[in-house]
Amino acid sequence: MKDLMGLMKQAKAMQEKMQGLQQEISEVTATGQSGGGLVEVKLNGRHEMVSLAVDPSLLKAEEKDILEDLILAAHNDARGKLEALIGEKTQSLTAGLPLPPGFKLPF
Repeated sequence: MKDLMGLMKQAKAMQEKMQGLQQEISEVTATGQSGGGLVEVKLNGRHEMVSLAVDPSLLKAEEKDILEDLILAAHNDARGKLEALIGEKTQSLTAGLPLPPGFKLPF
């Protein structure tokens, strides 16, 4: 019975840490670039695009396809950086837990 109480306390502490982590992750931002910095995208921890900056030199009708590709590349760059940041934060929280390899928490 004593082990069960200890386990319940650990579960409650982990739940509180997870809530704090979710809040912290929602406040994280990652910026991705493409075209040597001509396009910049910023994502928040909820994977929402919060800003997009495009160099005026790309705003030409004949460069539409290039601009679209650069926006996608910048978004993907930001998403990759964001996933790495979230992974680092999650790993620090779950460092002592015996989770199976590749286990993803519900974020």
